[in-house]
Amino acid sequence: MRPLKFFTQYYVNWLVRLGIYRFSIILAIALIILALFVHVTIAFILNEPFDTHHMLRSMAFGLIITPWAVYFISTMVEQLEESRSRLSKLVSELNDMRDRDLELNHQLRQNIEQLNSEIKERLAAEESRKQIMSDLEHEVFQREATQIALSERTALLRSFIDASPDLFYYRSKDGVFSGCNQAVEKLTGKTEQDLVGLTPWQVYKKEIAQQIVETDKIVIENNREIIYEQWLEYPDGHKAFFELRKAPFFDKQGRHLGLAGFGRDITERKRHEESLEKASRDKTTFISTISHELRTPLNGIVGLSRMLLDTSLDKEQRQYMQTINVSAITLGHIFNDIIDMDKFDRNKLELVPSELNFNEFVSELDSLSRLMADQKNLNFELDRLTDMPGSVMVDATRLRQVLWNLISNAIKFTQQGGVNVNVSAEPVDNNQVSLRFEIEDTGVGIPEQELDKIFAMYYQVKSGEGNLHAVGTGIGLAVSHSLIDKMGGELYATSELGHGSTFYVEITVPLADKSQAEFEIEPVQNGLSIFMVEDIELNITVARSLIESLGHSVDVARTGKEALQMFAPDKYDLVLLDIQLPDMTGFDVAKDIRKQYPSSPPIVALTANLVKDKTEYRGAGMQDALSKPLSAKALRKIMHKLCNVQSYEVDIISHATKAVLEDASTELSVDTLIDKEMLTSYIEIVGKKPVLDSIALFSDMMPEYISILDSNLVAKDQKAIASEAHKIKGAAGSVGLQRIQSVAQQAQSPELPAWWENIHDWVDEIRNNYLNDIQILLNWIDENFNDTNLKK
Repeated sequence: MRPLKFFTQYYVNWLVRLGIYRFSIILAIALIILALFVHVTIAFILNEPFDTHHMLRSMAFGLIITPWAVYFISTMVEQLEESRSRLSKLVSELNDMRDRDLELNHQLRQNIEQLNSEIKERLAAEESRKQIMSDLEHEVFQREATQIALSERTALLRSFIDASPDLFYYRSKDGVFSGCNQAVEKLTGKTEQDLVGLTPWQVYKKEIAQQIVETDKIVIENNREIIYEQWLEYPDGHKAFFELRKAPFFDKQGRHLGLAGFGRDITERKRHEESLEKASRDKTTFISTISHELRTPLNGIVGLSRMLLDTSLDKEQRQYMQTINVSAITLGHIFNDIIDMDKFDRNKLELVPSELNFNEFVSELDSLSRLMADQKNLNFELDRLTDMPGSVMVDATRLRQVLWNLISNAIKFTQQGGVNVNVSAEPVDNNQVSLRFEIEDTGVGIPEQELDKIFAMYYQVKSGEGNLHAVGTGIGLAVSHSLIDKMGGELYATSELGHGSTFYVEITVPLADKSQAEFEIEPVQNGLSIFMVEDIELNITVARSLIESLGHSVDVARTGKEALQMFAPDKYDLVLLDIQLPDMTGFDVAKDIRKQYPSSPPIVALTANLVKDKTEYRGAGMQDALSKPLSAKALRKIMHKLCNVQSYEVDIISHATKAVLEDASTELSVDTLIDKEMLTSYIEIVGKKPVLDSIALFSDMMPEYISILDSNLVAKDQKAIASEAHKIKGAAGSVGLQRIQSVAQQAQSPELPAWWENIHDWVDEIRNNYLNDIQILLNWIDENFNDTNLKK
């Protein structure tokens, strides 16, 4: 069986290898050959003859039958082989499937076990998840509640921060704003959104930003908190004094993010400190004033007691008189010590004019001065250079105080020679007289460079000759100068070092004998086109009313830049140019106009200062200068002079004007407060209503002016004080408030000697008196002007 099986397998292998067709042909040929061989062999064995025909018949039969038989058998074998192969493959696959089933069954059991385990774990996890979810929901609820509470607290905190008057802001390390509260927004005039991304250089003025940046740098570089004080300015010009605290701040990881800043307005505290200092000064001023006022009668006691000591007295009388003399001298030293210690700021007493017999006044001055000069064996002469008026209206006490102070100084600083006093009087008109006093001495003299300073409060001239001028407190001349200013006069001096000095007092006072005068008004024909450059609204209103009432038209520019853009030389006949403008000076504007338009119309400077010397204005390309507020008469004169406008004079005396003149001697206190001449001319031309409107505008503007002036005063910003005082002076002058204008003139002049020592009192005088002066002005207008006597 085994060989057969082998042969069969061998047969199948060749069948597969050769293919059914080739294998069948080869097998058929082999069988034919075998059949021939068998036939030959059998014939040979049977010893039969070999028959070719039989052989051919066998071969033909074999050739026909054998291939088909072989093909049929081969096909069967091939199919059987294929079946066997498929069966074997199927058996193998079944074995594989059985093995896989076993493996899968094993894996299934493992998976079932694992699934059971996982189910248990998932059940446990589900329980755990439910617990976690429960805890998480509780935590989320708590977190949401916390977030809501935190949001509410954040909003509340932000509200607190915004409601706080203190500054709160934070900036990055690069110095850029990152956030702030509403107090900072109010200070800078910018919203928080606008501030974010800006540096201090882009928000504050240069001098303010400089200190802010420097302190920021200290905080950032040294990583430490600092506290300092600084003046900051609001957009409207108010200044406030802040205590600023800056500290570094960090994120959760400790990275340095920038700095947080806090600021508290301590202006009131600063102002309170200033008030305490001023109260102390006022108290000492009162003491010093009393001391100064008592020096004159005290000197009389000393002089008279010395004269009595030179007469025949008994022993007891001489002892009494010596006691009086020594006591008076001692008291004088005490007064001098008080004055030296207190440093009297300025005389606050008001003038009280009354009728004075001038001849008797001069005689009294002569007698007292001779007594004092005799004590030092000096010559004294008083000469009346002209006829003296009978009676004048003046504050005799204050005039006597001034003259006595000047004569006393002349005698005190004269060792040899004497003192001469010359008195003269020149009539100004039927109502007024100009009085002039010259006090000349042969003393040590005053250096030329010191003459402009001797009238400053506390100033003492230092002399090389025994330091003689250092004797005293340096307030007598300042007080005298202030009193003469209040009287509307002048006090000045000339001197030659080593040869003596001469002091001049010039005042104009009304005569006690009342008389009337007439105003001369020069209406101008031919309307002019005027170009005015002015930045103060009230001045513009007043000037426009006056110019238009005179029949002229006016265009206004408020800055130098705007003036240069608007100006057209062919359009205007006259230029009125304010000197002090917000962006440049009037001199610069005039220079640019002259450079650009060589044949431009006449330029006239407008200045709030009294114009005495016009050289500076003419040198800057201007033809003339006018003082503010504008006077109708002065403006007409300028138009007639520069524009060749024909003019004529008419005499106009309104009932109101007559009333003003008749009451001039009895209302001298009003004369010191308001400019009656300017107001009368102004009302006669433009009418009553425009003047009242201007006064109302001035009244509305003053609180803001005073507020800004106060803040600058506390900040000790000299430039800003002068600027604000200049506005007040111009505005007051425009409505005829003479006293306010005069005080503001001093306040706007930091170049004045001892300006800072007096500025607080000047500001107080403006603050305390402007409302009262406005009411007096309104009353005066109501009493003296009505619609029936005004020019239409």
